[in-house]
Amino acid sequence: MDIIKPRTLSGFMELLPGKQAQFERMLTILRNTYASYGFAALDTPVIEDAQILLAKGGGETEKQIYRFQKGDSDLALRFDLTVPLAKYVALHCNDLAFPFRRYQISKVYRGERAQRGRFREFYQADIDIIGDGKLDILNEAEIPAIIYKVFRGFGLSRFQIRVNNRKILSGFYAMLGLSEKSGDIMRTVDKLDKIGPEKVKTILLEECGLTEAQAEEILKFIAIRGTNAQVIAALEGYLGRSEIFDLGVEELKAVTANLAAFGVPEDNFAVDLTIARGLDYYTGTVYETTLLDHPEIGSVCSGGRYDNLAGYYIEKQLPGVGISIGLTRLFYVLDEQGLLNPELPSAPADALVLPMTAEVGPAIALAEQLRTGGLRVQLYGEQKKFKQKMAYADKLGVPFAVLLGEDEIAEGKCSVKNMRTGEQVKLTPAEAVEYILSALAAGNGPVILEK
Repeated sequence: MDIIKPRTLSGFMELLPGKQAQFERMLTILRNTYASYGFAALDTPVIEDAQILLAKGGGETEKQIYRFQKGDSDLALRFDLTVPLAKYVALHCNDLAFPFRRYQISKVYRGERAQRGRFREFYQADIDIIGDGKLDILNEAEIPAIIYKVFRGFGLSRFQIRVNNRKILSGFYAMLGLSEKSGDIMRTVDKLDKIGPEKVKTILLEECGLTEAQAEEILKFIAIRGTNAQVIAALEGYLGRSEIFDLGVEELKAVTANLAAFGVPEDNFAVDLTIARGLDYYTGTVYETTLLDHPEIGSVCSGGRYDNLAGYYIEKQLPGVGISIGLTRLFYVLDEQGLLNPELPSAPADALVLPMTAEVGPAIALAEQLRTGGLRVQLYGEQKKFKQKMAYADKLGVPFAVLLGEDEIAEGKCSVKNMRTGEQVKLTPAEAVEYILSALAAGNGPVILEK
């Protein structure tokens, strides 16, 4: 039989156990934080009817989805978590309590060209709050407050959640008589960080058909900077000329005030009039999150307010607000930048029990006692020499080896060896649990280290 060379497809990420443990730590922080704010966990099928997934897609989406036939069924892999959420809410609308708060951390699939930091299979971590007809502005502040807690939980402090409101932009363009072109203008302005003001101006003139004066006025407007209070004060100078603009400013003031009430420091959120989000889908508050010391990474978390989640599936107004983290890309970039904590415990067990006698019954009992005490314990059952057993413990990266020989059995104790320091002590099983748990707690640092 010919040997098939093993390979992983381009655009699909596989991690070695140590890296996978770091990734799982991030997943745990996300789940715990989302749950602490009263969000329900949700999962949706990886495969959906293609008609469902493409209801609000088409164009680039249709080119990117993995689509296939099975019998008479036209099927596709989900390309994001928002469309499946829309279908789910429409399908179960009568059974859900509104506002419906859900989080989902799942893989999605896009058949685009794989490149550095962009994957064909990747995890997204989404939270959304869906209202029945109405949704209070308070929710538009709570969402970024949750993201603040997530990033602080990761170990980051040097990040900024940039906030804007699409109504402000729509109203401003209406003042300039550019309502019909506002979508194209917003998509262009959203590229400001990537291509710079000169190229943005060129696109506004040549592709959007603006006059020199209009382009200059837009660039002047989005260049408003300062503290959040200073930016809002500058916006108030435009009040009274557009009803939608005035409403956007009112909403933005409410969001910034509530963010502060949620305990988010102003160092970590800023009003930024360049943030538009490229999708016409968003109708109110919009967000983008960047790492201040790594602007080259771009946005690591984005989202916003939308008015009608499930309009393609149900004749019912379901407004919502949500935000999404491209978790696989974020993990990849953090790893590439050397920001993942190399000291973070990544072994699959806290302790490895090594029987030193032919009779394994006492070692089995000891492993169960340690597990009952709250430790993750692996029992080594291979009949190998002591040196080979210790080499396995070392390669596994397990922090503690627990040795059980005839002397230990006779004394009702076990020998606990710290694999990092080499220190070895003889303890009762109960003492061993306390000793190991205490050492693990002392070494339990953040998953991300800032540099």
